[in-house]
Amino acid sequence: MSSDTRGDWPSPAAVLGVPPTKPGAEAPMQCAKASPVNVPRQISTYALVGVAATLAHYSVLIGLVEGFGARPVRATLGGYVVGGVVSYLLNRRHTFASDRPHEEAGWRFALVAAGGFCLTYLLMSLFVDRLGAPYLPAQLVTTALIMFVTYFANRVWTFARA
Repeated sequence: MSSDTRGDWPSPAAVLGVPPTKPGAEAPMQCAKASPVNVPRQISTYALVGVAATLAHYSVLIGLVEGFGARPVRATLGGYVVGGVVSYLLNRRHTFASDRPHEEAGWRFALVAAGGFCLTYLLMSLFVDRLGAPYLPAQLVTTALIMFVTYFANRVWTFARA
């Protein structure tokens, strides 16, 4: 029996399509092909992260108001910050699997969130104040629209490959 147990199996380089090189020669640079993104799955993950962030926001809000007697407006701002951090961390890791440094992605995420906040104001003003829509259905439509806008912005800018 030979000590080489690989038999007729191709080398890892051959499987990856790397041309053979002479001993001591540098291997040619290979560009890794990005795996195709499953957009529906990514959007579903983004939506689930939004649910987790909302739960974190509401948990802090309710905990501060009911448990510590905090005023609701201040408590909701604390919850908003916690929800934002949860959203950033989970989206960075699970939705977009980003390697962009926090120093870049963090402020970009905050800017996209601020843009979403402003668009929410504009859409809710349009639906409720101008068109007279009931506020809850208007909020549902607004949330769905903003989710897609912020998903796209975070995908192509915030968490895009550095």
